[in-house]
Amino acid sequence: MDSVESAAFTLRVPSGCVYEPAERGGLATLVSELVMRGCGNRDSRALVTALDNLGVERGEGVADSHTTFSGATLARNLFPALEIYADIVRRPHFPDDELEPARAMALQELAAVADEPSQKVMLELRKRYYVEPWGRPSQGTEAGLESSTMADVRAMFARGYRPNGAILGVAGRVDWPQLKAHVEKLFGDWARAAADEPAEGTGAPINTHMNFESGQTQVAIAYPSVPYRDPDYYQAAGAVGVLSGGMSSRLFTEVREKRGLCYSVYATQTSLRNHGSVVAYAGTRADRAQETLDVMLGELRRLANGIEPQELDRLKARIKSSLVMQGESSGARASSISRDWYYLGKARTLDEVGLLVDALTCDSIHKYLEAHPPEKFTVVTLGPRALEVH
Repeated sequence: MDSVESAAFTLRVPSGCVYEPAERGGLATLVSELVMRGCGNRDSRALVTALDNLGVERGEGVADSHTTFSGATLARNLFPALEIYADIVRRPHFPDDELEPARAMALQELAAVADEPSQKVMLELRKRYYVEPWGRPSQGTEAGLESSTMADVRAMFARGYRPNGAILGVAGRVDWPQLKAHVEKLFGDWARAAADEPAEGTGAPINTHMNFESGQTQVAIAYPSVPYRDPDYYQAAGAVGVLSGGMSSRLFTEVREKRGLCYSVYATQTSLRNHGSVVAYAGTRADRAQETLDVMLGELRRLANGIEPQELDRLKARIKSSLVMQGESSGARASSISRDWYYLGKARTLDEVGLLVDALTCDSIHKYLEAHPPEKFTVVTLGPRALEVH
């Protein structure tokens, strides 16, 4: 990316919530918080100061399969930033007196989710849709966080912070041979660790209502699709893009604009390594929730009839615009590279993705939808009254 002055990285380590002991929900989050509280020759304050001095815009997060560390900075600061992150994932201090502050932060995050109905319903959908442990919330549980000890933290770190399963994506103004040599110097002697991969899968479709005293009702729907690595992934993503992508999408038009049923509605394609899904959400007034659910399911089913040429044109324009913006952002590109490597075992160029988008036609998407019609819905609702799933 010679046109930019920045460089960015995304470092994934296989320490997601699916690897937590069942009774220690939230342990991966505790580990990710504690590795940032001192490592190598820096204590917690020195670590933060060193990253700030390099101008690293950073983030950390726990998902199902990985804990991810990301950063973006001036290109000339990339190598010293990577040296610090090598210490973070390989040589954390785990000071005992930092456990309680880290636990308090994790519990606050958990409480924030519990107070947010839209997040709560999506977490409940995930729990019911995927088989254990893939439906676990990355925030964990109060009991899991309260009972985790520093010994648990160290054990989780030993299992998950390892090179086998770790992925480093880098993008920006970088010299590839120099970068490769530097990464080899930082991580080349990282010792592998034993790994058990939990089996993926989804459960049978179910409909569940959770009582919640509110004037609002939250609606969440999931159904099977194809995973990111499937050759038909972009056909599936194209179909979902027609459903939910911009203010001219079907869900926005039919649910919100024409009927004024809700303030928020969307659908998105999600993927584990071997299982793909479509997830849809709407938040609406309780007295309009049944109609909202009916219209959403109707639009999902209507998708099986195919899409119109003008919808395909808008879809391609939106995706191409997104690709251009990704090509101008080192952070977005680094994230995309690491994602590709996890799902595909290789990094695709933006030109390769562009060709896949160019190949989309109404007929190709319709053919995909004939073979994979939206069905087998799992529906979870949260509100004052149960809804009927027709």
